[in-house]
Amino acid sequence: MNYIYFQVAQQLEWSTMGKVMANVQVQPYLFFAGRCEEAIKFYVEALGAELQMLMRFSESPEPMPEAMLPDGFDDKIMHASLKVGDSVVMMSDAVDIQNQFGGVSLSINCMNKEDAHKMFDGLSVDGEVQMPLTPTFWSPLFGSLTDKFGVSWMVNCEPAENS
Repeated sequence: MNYIYFQVAQQLEWSTMGKVMANVQVQPYLFFAGRCEEAIKFYVEALGAELQMLMRFSESPEPMPEAMLPDGFDDKIMHASLKVGDSVVMMSDAVDIQNQFGGVSLSINCMNKEDAHKMFDGLSVDGEVQMPLTPTFWSPLFGSLTDKFGVSWMVNCEPAENS
């Protein structure tokens, strides 16, 4: 079962069926089964992400249903959002969800080789590289990896405009 959920971030505006929806963003929502705080620190370091919001289960404006949280889960993260470039990645420790990601890769498009190397190298710490950063027919550099949390990433460098 795939545990990456997507949330429509803004109100939908449909003119007719089959037309493109305006003002819609698809944002990944990742669940880390108790390791979300570690993941946030990792992505801030590896990607230069900016923490936009963090709420622990103990800070919920409404009490959690009795026996919903395992012992010691009060200080785990109920919801957080990170800004990575112009994108937002949302995340949580969740309850009763394993951190098994499958069938999905998050793709990062960098504007230069230096940024591609920095992000790829940062994400690959304690992870597994499937394809090292390599020139391809579509990109000056492309590589893929699975980070230490099991999240699959593709790092792509945009071609120079003059090429």
